[in-house]
Amino acid sequence: MHRLKVGDLVQVTTGRDKGKRGRISRILQGEARVVVEGLNKITRHKKPDHRDPQGGRISKEASIHASNVMPIDAASDKPTRVRIAVGEDGAKTRLATSGAQLQRG
Repeated sequence: MHRLKVGDLVQVTTGRDKGKRGRISRILQGEARVVVEGLNKITRHKKPDHRDPQGGRISKEASIHASNVMPIDAASDKPTRVRIAVGEDGAKTRLATSGAQLQRG
């Protein structure tokens, strides 16, 4: 069980986009990085080629290290740390520090 899942609403805690919120669109598991929709935009300058004769500047989202984002607790609408609770049947659930279960987007 992981602390972040695709679709979670998260808030960036450090860096250029500090304080901004967005949904996780991709998780790069081996690198411990996440891609958040609409945040950490980079611009790539692309030369014209046979597939794209126009070329130009392409803007896209870059990844952020997973330690630099925190999921949002739906009950308090604030960033929270995550703990894993194991039920009597052995099922794991993600809980916020308030005790509320984390919702997926």
